[in-house]
Amino acid sequence: MVRLLLAIVLAATFATASGVAAQDGGGRKGAKQSAIKVGKDEKLCNYRFPSGERRQWVCKKVEPCCAWDAINYVKCGSTITGCF
Repeated sequence: MVRLLLAIVLAATFATASGVAAQDGGGRKGAKQSAIKVGKDEKLCNYRFPSGERRQWVCKKVEPCCAWDAINYVKCGSTITGCF
């Protein structure tokens, strides 16, 4: 029974990881990605992680662009607390 449970957990883990990779565009270098539309009062944030991965996202002009290398995470910060 423990082996069956372990097999189910491993299968779910691999299924989730492959689904995330498919959503990310496959990670192919040089592949064209769709252009990000930036509206009024918005800015385009760009960041390259130490691993070489590049991310782009849109924030409001008054919000800082925040990125954390340790967990490969990006987001828009707050006007009050910044990237905290």
